Amino acid sequence: MDTPLYDFLVKYASSGTLRAHMPGHKGKAPVKELDWLYSLDITEIKGADSLFEADGIIAESERNTAKLYGSAATAFSAGGSTLCIQAMLAIMKTEGRRIIAARNVHRAFLNAAALLGLDVTWIMPQYSGGILSGELQLADVEAALAADHTPACVYVTSPDYTGRLADTAALAELCHHYGAKLLVDNAHGAHLAFLGKNLHPIALGADLCCDSAHKMLPALTGAAFLHTSCREYAPLLKQAMSFFGSTSPSYLIMASLDLCNRYIVDSIRDDITAALPQIIALRESFSGRLIFSEGEPFHITVKAAESGYNGTELAELLRGVGVECEYADSELVVLLMSPFSSDLDFVRLRAALESAVAGASRKECAKPIIEPKLPQMALAISEAAFAPPEEIPVEKAEGRICASVKVPCPPAIPIAVSGEIIDRSCIELFRAYGIKTVLVVKK
Repeated sequence: MDTPLYDFLVKYASSGTLRAHMPGHKGKAPVKELDWLYSLDITEIKGADSLFEADGIIAESERNTAKLYGSAATAFSAGGSTLCIQAMLAIMKTEGRRIIAARNVHRAFLNAAALLGLDVTWIMPQYSGGILSGELQLADVEAALAADHTPACVYVTSPDYTGRLADTAALAELCHHYGAKLLVDNAHGAHLAFLGKNLHPIALGADLCCDSAHKMLPALTGAAFLHTSCREYAPLLKQAMSFFGSTSPSYLIMASLDLCNRYIVDSIRDDITAALPQIIALRESFSGRLIFSEGEPFHITVKAAESGYNGTELAELLRGVGVECEYADSELVVLLMSPFSSDLDFVRLRAALESAVAGASRKECAKPIIEPKLPQMALAISEAAFAPPEEIPVEKAEGRICASVKVPCPPAIPIAVSGEIIDRSCIELFRAYGIKTVLVVKK
C-alpha cells in the first residue's frame, strides 16, 4: 500500500530546505534527541496538500483508506473521533433530522449537540450495571422512530466502553425502513473490518461512522477516520469537519493514519489471527475465578464485582506489577489490547492478572451500581450548556438543572445531561463514580 503523505514528510525532512515557514521550531527540537520527530512536523506547504481542501497526497491516502474499509468516502481527522462526531451531527442538522440516541454516549456527542443547538430523544439501554454498557432494544428504537414522521437519525455507540457490540445490521435495516440514517460511534472498533467476519459498521449498513484509529490501530493519539456509505455525503464530510477542526491539523497524526493503511494491508489480519487464540487462552485460564464480559475480543473486560473482587483494587494491583488498565471502577476492569499487541504483551498480562487475583481480597458479590434512569428535562441542551454555571457539591445538587456536563474521561459517559434536573438517582450515580461536584445552572 502506498503511503504518499508519509513519504512526502520523509522526503521533505531530508531535503535540507531552509524552512522560512511555520512551524516555529523549523524542524529542530529543543531537545536534540527529538530532532527526527520535529523534522517531520510541517504545515500546508506546496505539495503537502491541505486536509479540509484535499486534492493531492492527503486525498490519495484517504481514498486508500476508503478502499480498505469499503466506504463511499473516508476523511482523515487529526482531532480524534470528537471532530468526526461533530461533523456527523452537523450533516444531520443540515438535513433537518431529529436526533435519537442511545443514552450511553460520549460527552463529545453532548458537546456537539450543544454547539449545534440540537435536541435529543434518548433511548435507555437495558444496562448491565452502571452506565458503561447496556443492550439496546430494537423495539425501543422502532417506537422512537415511529413516534414522529419528521426525518430522523439514530446514533449509537458500538463497541461500547466494555466492548459490547450493538446489532448494527438490524439497526441499519430498521432505520432505513423508516427513512432514517444510522450513525455509529465506532471509536473503539477501527479493527472490526479485518476480523474473520467483517463487523465494521459500514459493512453492516451504517450511513456514517467514526473510528478512533489511535485506540485500536498503531496510530498517534488524535488520529481518526470519518466514513460514510452514502455517496451523497462524500462531498459534505470535509465541509462539516471544517466548522470545528483546527486549520492547522497535525501532519504527524495524519501521517500515522497513512502508515495504518500500510499496516492494515501488510499485517493486521495475520496479527488478529495470532492474537485471538491467546485472548481465548487467557480467558479460559481464569475459568471459575474471573467472569469476563462478552463483546469484541480485544476488550478484555473483567466483571470484578461478579467475580468476587473490587475492580479498583484489582487495577491497583495490576498497576503495581506494571500493567496500566484502560478503566476501572468497583464493578469492572477494562483491559484494552489491540492487534498490534505482541505475544509478550499477552504473556505479561496473564501473569499480571494471576498476581492481582492472588493478591486481591475476596468479597461477597458487591451490590451493583444503581441502574440509571432518565431524568426530567427542564431546558434545551444548548440553553443549559451555555447558561451561567456554578459548581456545587453533589449532595446539594438535587433539584438543580445540570449545566455543562462534568464527567471523568475515560469513560466520559454522562450521568445527567445539560438541561436535565438532577435527581436522587443521579446523585447516587455521581457518588458511585467518585464525582464530588457538578456544574449546575446558576440561580
